[in-house]
Amino acid sequence: MELDHILTSAVYIVACLAVFIVGHKSFLFFRRDYDIANELVEKDNCALALTLSGYYLGLIIAIGGLIAGPSVGLSEDLMDFAIYGPLIIILLYVSSRINDNFILSRFEIKKEIIEDQNCGTGAVEFAVYVASGLNIYGAVYGLGGSVLTTLAFWAMGQAVLVGLGKYYNSIVSYDVHEHIEKDNVAVGVAFAGAIIAIGNLLRAASSEHFVSWTENLEIFAGFMILGLILLPVSRLLTDRILLPGRSLCDELVGQEKPNLGAGFLEASSYIGSSFLISWCL
Repeated sequence: MELDHILTSAVYIVACLAVFIVGHKSFLFFRRDYDIANELVEKDNCALALTLSGYYLGLIIAIGGLIAGPSVGLSEDLMDFAIYGPLIIILLYVSSRINDNFILSRFEIKKEIIEDQNCGTGAVEFAVYVASGLNIYGAVYGLGGSVLTTLAFWAMGQAVLVGLGKYYNSIVSYDVHEHIEKDNVAVGVAFAGAIIAIGNLLRAASSEHFVSWTENLEIFAGFMILGLILLPVSRLLTDRILLPGRSLCDELVGQEKPNLGAGFLEASSYIGSSFLISWCL
């Protein structure tokens, strides 16, 4: 029995690796206008490394939705890998295009990543891939779903992430796009934390077993309302508890050299709060 379990686990690992390898090859194909090896090794392009790392992490998280969900038998699970594996890769690619055109819409992503090596932009690219991976994880996890429900919950998640960009700009006193374009990495990291936090709530909102559109959409809406409350409250707590006597805004944009540490503190407060909320619910 133990040997059977080991062999079955090995089959799942091979299936995961197959999807990962196809995803890797797909990334190289879709970014074939990037000289990735030269940028990473010769030019030490950290912005591109962040983008690539985010893609790989997002891909692994999305694959996790297939492997961590309830099993319906080895043959049926492998069939799901054959169907949902390519779908995951396609959705991650489309997510990146949505980011390029809607979330960071006021400048050219390729120029910021390749020519300027803008790590603030790289941090946001990292976050979008991770958040999309978390969203896809929830969309493919659980019983009772289908390709249609996966696409629906992924699409709603992407709409939420796009809306987050405008909402986040409204709760901070500076222009996020403007400062990221000025190579303000601290602002990019803080914004990335907000994106990942919402992605984590999307994971929790979508990973319930599918019962009915009404019930599952009510759960989804509830998590998103909490997300709207989460961001400003987390920011306030960071200001009052983690940085007492200091202004988080001033640390990020009011100094000649933006405080990258403050950006990480803000990002971690968003992400940590999202985990607490998802665990409590």
